[in-house]
Amino acid sequence: MKLSPEYIVGLVDGEGSFTVYIKDANNIISRERRVRVEPKFYIKLVEKDKAVLYTLQQFFGCGSVYFQKDHRLNHQDCYRYEVYRRDDLEKIIIPFFREHKLKFYSKQEDFKLFCEIMGMIKKGIHLNNKGLKKMFLIKQKMH
Repeated sequence: MKLSPEYIVGLVDGEGSFTVYIKDANNIISRERRVRVEPKFYIKLVEKDKAVLYTLQQFFGCGSVYFQKDHRLNHQDCYRYEVYRRDDLEKIIIPFFREHKLKFYSKQEDFKLFCEIMGMIKKGIHLNNKGLKKMFLIKQKMH
């Protein structure tokens, strides 16, 4: 299976996500995680379409594909292709989507905010509470 950039853009517009977990610096009882900021790009598909995810992994040369159990009513178990290494996000995923523009406005906006947060991470802004709070507010604008 060979994937074109246009196919990948359409797939991400429909099933993909650019997201960032950001620890809420205002919430002192938030659960402890080993990192303060976790940017991720992922696509989730039903099991019968998992071959597409493995092809994406080969296309980009990074990321992981794994099984994701879904316990919600009327939902199927699925597979997820996820890129979480900051270096891969910065050098592979972001340049790809800067060159091959997303079509949906909401995805474009999430990608723009994702890139903004990635830029802040690169500058080390996430390493203090003031920066973390600023990033948390940006994250709240994402879908």
